[in-house]
Amino acid sequence: MASALTFPIKVGHIDDVQELTKTKSPIPERFLRSEAERSTLSATASPPIEIPIVDFSKLAAANNPDEHSTEISNLAIACQEWGFFQVINHGIDVNLLEAVEKVAKEFFMLPLEEKKKYPMAPGTVQGYGQAFIFSEEQKLDWCNMFALGLHPPSLINPKLWPTNPPDFSETLENYSREIRKLCQNLLEYIAETLGLKKNVFEEMFGLTVQAVRMNYYPPCSRPDLVMGLSPHSDGSALTVLQQAKCSYAGLQIVKDNNWISVQPVPNALVINVGDTIEVLTNGKYKSIEHRAVTDSKKDRLSLVTFYAPNYEIEIGPMTEFVDEKNPCKFRKYNHGEYSRHYLANKLRGKKNLDFARI
Repeated sequence: MASALTFPIKVGHIDDVQELTKTKSPIPERFLRSEAERSTLSATASPPIEIPIVDFSKLAAANNPDEHSTEISNLAIACQEWGFFQVINHGIDVNLLEAVEKVAKEFFMLPLEEKKKYPMAPGTVQGYGQAFIFSEEQKLDWCNMFALGLHPPSLINPKLWPTNPPDFSETLENYSREIRKLCQNLLEYIAETLGLKKNVFEEMFGLTVQAVRMNYYPPCSRPDLVMGLSPHSDGSALTVLQQAKCSYAGLQIVKDNNWISVQPVPNALVINVGDTIEVLTNGKYKSIEHRAVTDSKKDRLSLVTFYAPNYEIEIGPMTEFVDEKNPCKFRKYNHGEYSRHYLANKLRGKKNLDFARI
């Protein structure tokens, strides 16, 4: 199982952006983006917009068919026209959301030497550091990451789970369990929007894979010159984003060929469709390119959970979505192969999906 998350690579020294911020050092060349990327950073729509909101309590309203039906329609529109939505009334205790934000922030505030005890080794995507770095010439994101495998148990590397803060592991385990249930339920409702039996994805995906990546974006003196996180779509089935309170609108998505900033909704979770769902629906529901930007004065913390099929599963367009008008857009492939391909390439928009495209 772990082999799908490992690949040979060598990179040189990578500056820690928190340390650069503390010392007020000049922004190193490796973080400065090209003129073309800078122009898209400065041209982003303002003010931030509110993406579709889906009320999970109405999806789950078994005793109110009309309410359920209306919200299923909202979910279908969100998946088909946006690929992103914010889910409210999701049933996850606000105290747990706050607790996981707290331990994540406490971890990032530890001295660098303490965080270095949990290194993201070159060629892996678990631990502390920067992922998706494959050459010494590659531009770097203005972000520190801490990523961990959560499920199944074979994906967990106990050496990378910090003992400080002391309640980190217990809090993250409780959180990941609740997020897993939310993903399972959302996939049932997404199946309903597609006219499929509700447990079709659960049966297809087998023992699902779940991982978390915590992203910390310190302030940057020139946010117009750097990228918080490079543009990409996700290789997952679903991705769940939690944005810590008091953060600016750091998430941007592509809508109608323009970058737009997403206005956070208090206690909501941002959900986006991953490449897996795009392939299975033969492009009916598309994974959307997104990125993160920085701010000159404020920091930002986000927690991202990826929910995906087992690495042994074969993925391809479902027969329900292939006909004369909609010919097959993707070939069948092993999900572990795709995960390895995705993780062995830098973030580059939706180009990684070319792996499966016909």
